[in-house]
Amino acid sequence: MSRTILTSGTTILALISLYFLGGPVNKDFALALIIGIVVGTYSSIFIASPILLVWEKNAPKAPPKEEKSPPRAPFPLPALKA
Repeated sequence: MSRTILTSGTTILALISLYFLGGPVNKDFALALIIGIVVGTYSSIFIASPILLVWEKNAPKAPPKEEKSPPRAPFPLPALKA
């Protein structure tokens, strides 16, 4: 979750500077991106995370894996001559 917050935070900083320092077309574009980043971050933290926790809790457990020996040749290999 910290990666989501850090990524969206740095992106918001760049977009805020673009909003205040850019022209009128850039302001509308930056505002749309800011709204999208805020909504996406909210969704990742407060909606997707609880759904993932419930999903993992209710998922069937996989049986433990058995260790296998390396595959062997189906017949004896001939000795190499020098």
